[in-house]
Amino acid sequence: MTTIAFIGSGHIGGTVARLAVAAGYDVVLSNSRGPETLRDLVDELGPHARAATSAEAAAAGDLVVVSVPLKAYRDVPVEPLAGKTVLDTNNYYPQRDGHFAELDDGSTTSSELLQRHLPESKVVKVFNHINWRHLAELGRPAGSPDRSALAIAGDDDAAKREATGFLDAIGYDAVDAGPLAESWRFEPGTPVYGTPYSGDPANFWESPAVPADAATIRTGLAAAQR
Repeated sequence: MTTIAFIGSGHIGGTVARLAVAAGYDVVLSNSRGPETLRDLVDELGPHARAATSAEAAAAGDLVVVSVPLKAYRDVPVEPLAGKTVLDTNNYYPQRDGHFAELDDGSTTSSELLQRHLPESKVVKVFNHINWRHLAELGRPAGSPDRSALAIAGDDDAAKREATGFLDAIGYDAVDAGPLAESWRFEPGTPVYGTPYSGDPANFWESPAVPADAATIRTGLAAAQR
């Protein structure tokens, strides 16, 4: 049984954990405030979930979801994640994270920063361009005509296959956007950031969820401009 670990268990992390448990995975949750603060979520998820410290979660996970603010990426434990696929859900929001010159000038991406911090891990960017409420609602079985797709990016093909398999298990197709250097194509301000899954593009954080298939996501990725 594959165990999915979470470093950060807020809106996105908690939603992915719910989808994972529903798909039959065991999950280990962590956050910056300590395992005791995750009691309600663990109780909700049931016997396939437990809480731990970030280092313990990193060590326990076969596949690890990192869902922390970018400003905290250096706090992600390094050694326990060596050799593992790490799913990075993060985005760069200067108003929250402060300014990173190399992100402001486009010379790198936020996921490349995490990859540099985790040199022995295999980072795949995913889950960052969909509202967590929509993520919770849009999962569908394989073959469903209204199945949605999520963009992924990464430098390791095997890790992207692992991420694709996990997405399939929790109800989503994957669209490969290329290496981490191309992950800007589905970051904030791009055509696939939130809007494809929204019934009201002008207010996509509050609007009802709308399925977005792989063709829609591919078109949006191709249209992205810096």
